[in-house]
Amino acid sequence: MAHKLPPLKYDYNALEPYIDEETMRIHHTKHHQAYVDKLNAALEIDEGLMDLDPVELIKDLDAVPEKIRMAVRNHGGGHVNHSFLWEIMKKGTKPHGEILKAIEKRFTNIDKFKEELKNAALTRFGSGWAWLGLNNEKLEIISTLNQDSPLMEGKTPILGIDVWEHAYYLKHKSNRTAYVDDFFNVINWDKINEHYKIALR
Repeated sequence: MAHKLPPLKYDYNALEPYIDEETMRIHHTKHHQAYVDKLNAALEIDEGLMDLDPVELIKDLDAVPEKIRMAVRNHGGGHVNHSFLWEIMKKGTKPHGEILKAIEKRFTNIDKFKEELKNAALTRFGSGWAWLGLNNEKLEIISTLNQDSPLMEGKTPILGIDVWEHAYYLKHKSNRTAYVDDFFNVINWDKINEHYKIALR
């Protein structure tokens, strides 16, 4: 079955003023849709691959036929990363619960954690992502190129910041720093806490 663009669970303007409505609409309906369409096109060579969960596809890229492996890496990664991103964005929540305890244990406090994650986002050369991931039950900051995911390294994403220019250029222009600062205001800490607890099971 062909993969489909997941609907947003909130309005495109729900993250204003931090992330603008036009960026959200284009990011979701144009960029994410393109990843879905190109993933489907690549998988047409093998109906069995089309039936696999995209998360499972990118977790084991060596099992993907070589001639479509890079397309699956790029477009499957883009589909998985963005499906994850839409779920972890919401205004008005604060760090709490088990994830807050784990962050304070690993990074001393929430401010030092934000500083490390922000640094990973700002020092990612070109396009990519900055992540809080879980590696053997230990939290770590990860930066990935293009649409690569921590899943490709056997790690579990808990929180991710998209630092491709299309994620922020309409509002923030070339000011990635301002975008990352604004992103911290739209992290859905309820969902982050949920991801962390599930990952530990």
